[in-house]
Amino acid sequence: MEAKAIAKYIRISPQKARVVADLIRGKKVNEAFAILKFTPKKASVAIEKALKSAVANAEHNYEMNGDDLYVSKIYVDQGPTLKRYKPRAMGRADLMRRRTSHITVVVSQKEV
Repeated sequence: MEAKAIAKYIRISPQKARVVADLIRGKKVNEAFAILKFTPKKASVAIEKALKSAVANAEHNYEMNGDDLYVSKIYVDQGPTLKRYKPRAMGRADLMRRRTSHITVVVSQKEV
């Protein structure tokens, strides 16, 4: 049995968010929260929110025990890109791409 949560349209590039996601993949939920709390990256806040939501879904919807859960899957997909223009020298303009992410967290219970 597994429960998941998806955080969509998070304003951070997927490349930066994947660095944090790789830290907690396969860890127990309590250990993952500890890692995210002390990781000085912007993505750790968004991933922690998604992980809390996945744990809440598991406890409420599937009546799983929160202490037995671990992060079975976590992945970060690219969302839509916001395109903005930045003024440059001699009247030119450069395109700035503000990337967004969709963060998916899946938690499961350890099989006994």
